Amino acid sequence: MRYDGAAFTEGEKLFMNSRGPEDAIFYVNDPADLSWDVEADVLVIGAGGCGLVSALAAAQKGAQVFVLEKEKTAGGNTSLSQAMVPAAGTRFQKQAGMEDSAELMTQDILHKNSHGSDPDLTLHVARESSKLVEWLNDSMGISLGLVTDFLYPGHSRYRIHSNRTRKGEHFVNDLLKAAARYENIDIAYNAPARRLIADPKDGAVLGAEVEIEGVGKNLAKAKKVILALNGFGANREMLARYIPEMKDAYYFGHEGNTGEGILWGEALGAALDCMAAYQAHGSVTHPHGTLLTYATVSMGGYHLNLEGKRFVNEYHGYSEHALDVLAQKEGVAVAVFDDRIYRTVQDYEDFQQCIRMGAIRKFDAIQDLAASFRLPVEEAAATHEAFCRSARGEGKDRFGRTDFGKPLAPPFYGAKVTGALFHTQGGLRVNKRAQVIREDGAAIPDLFAGGGTAAGFSGKAGPGGYLSANGLLAALVMGKIAGEEAASAALEEVG
Repeated sequence: MRYDGAAFTEGEKLFMNSRGPEDAIFYVNDPADLSWDVEADVLVIGAGGCGLVSALAAAQKGAQVFVLEKEKTAGGNTSLSQAMVPAAGTRFQKQAGMEDSAELMTQDILHKNSHGSDPDLTLHVARESSKLVEWLNDSMGISLGLVTDFLYPGHSRYRIHSNRTRKGEHFVNDLLKAAARYENIDIAYNAPARRLIADPKDGAVLGAEVEIEGVGKNLAKAKKVILALNGFGANREMLARYIPEMKDAYYFGHEGNTGEGILWGEALGAALDCMAAYQAHGSVTHPHGTLLTYATVSMGGYHLNLEGKRFVNEYHGYSEHALDVLAQKEGVAVAVFDDRIYRTVQDYEDFQQCIRMGAIRKFDAIQDLAASFRLPVEEAAATHEAFCRSARGEGKDRFGRTDFGKPLAPPFYGAKVTGALFHTQGGLRVNKRAQVIREDGAAIPDLFAGGGTAAGFSGKAGPGGYLSANGLLAALVMGKIAGEEAASAALEEVG
């Protein structure tokens, strides 16, 4: 149906005149009063990693799935990631002789986020993580292997799994190839959902109003709806409200992260959680705007400020490190690493982009590096020597760093970096079935959520609770759960 001035039924007029809070929800007493343009068992809003995994999981159950993507291509923040997913107890870990468990993974997450996420939900997701990785490999034909090049800060085991290229765009392409094999998955691009349609009696979600390019406004009906949109990193108004310290920061995430899924859920009475939490990164090259992998630190590198001094234990985590970098003069630092680290990460797609854009410079001596970046040469050289002594075990590091890898050796590499906002971590509260819930714990009927729309596992506030790669943990594991649960419930209604 198009809203182009044509005649409307009385039911459609009632629908159009009964808008919910902040215009986010259309309430309709009787769905039969509406002329629905599309009907599906499961409607997935958002075609990022969470949405595509949701669609695949639901389709595998036999549900008819309709996916709406407001952009011209799929991917969202997942396409900008390094396709890294933490999972505990996978067969890939066992093959590498690595002992791990969901309980240990949960301990690591809760330790990092200061016990700011629901412990039962956190454990549930950790237990489901190995199933996700093996399901992607075995059922979807998407190869994810164990990353053993380095141990990311906060993880007590090698449990990060990724594709060969460490590129989210390639991972998204693989998800799309898998989706193309299912006749019961349809994806509409340039098709933003404008608002949800709900029953005013109990808030049950009936579908969504969709604006499809070249067609106009349509009504999509579904037995179950999954909100798989992203966070609100590109919504400056929401940032000012919930994360004021980052409202003017450089934003490195997807521009489609405007938070409408969270606003829709809030309008339906959903509980919000962890809205002040976010993922940041302290190694975005400046002014190039490319991501310098934090492996340059994890494997033994360090950062200098413009005074030629280190300013923090760089190993504490790349998310909270963003604020450390932004607090320095001009909001920048210089990343220092050596040829061993360079050769290890040189095939990473993001690192290749840094090389192509000229963000990384090579030097025979640390003094030459300092001069090139206009740092005080003597101060930088003294800082470097002190760092290397600590790395060799010849004294304690002044900032308490204990993880150094091998001591750095020439030639050296440098790159100017800054801190940036990557992804917000707060959102709608969900239960173990990925159902959106109210403050009293009651589920909003027929509504599920994952990805950036749902609250993540980074604690209540700030960047410090983000454990490396937990963004895709929340997106993909909760996406799979949402797809399976929504499909099962929808198909039971058919039966």
